[in-house]
Amino acid sequence: MPIDEKRYLELADRALSRVLRAFDEIDSDDADLDVSGDVIAIRFRDGSRAVLNTQRPARQLWLAGGASAWHFDYDEARQAWTDSKGSGAELFATVARLASEGAGVTLRFDDAREAT
Repeated sequence: MPIDEKRYLELADRALSRVLRAFDEIDSDDADLDVSGDVIAIRFRDGSRAVLNTQRPARQLWLAGGASAWHFDYDEARQAWTDSKGSGAELFATVARLASEGAGVTLRFDDAREAT
């Protein structure tokens, strides 16, 4: 069963904040972020880009980077945002991989779980 809107909005906000905190220690020459509402656009040192945003009607987080795109659903059992297409991709690991590939940086995500 899909999560209700209130829970989705709380979890999405926490996830976006967590991504922003992970980039706090990264030099803007390596990864330059532009935040507008619930959209985070990232330009990496090598010129590649990634965009993370909410998709409220679907209650998902969407990420596009390079030639790939992912739609992440929140998995209550795992307390994680996982790819809805069954690839096994997890949101924060995917963002970290894109940062590593695009700028050679290592993102460190705090250990806080999304669930309350």
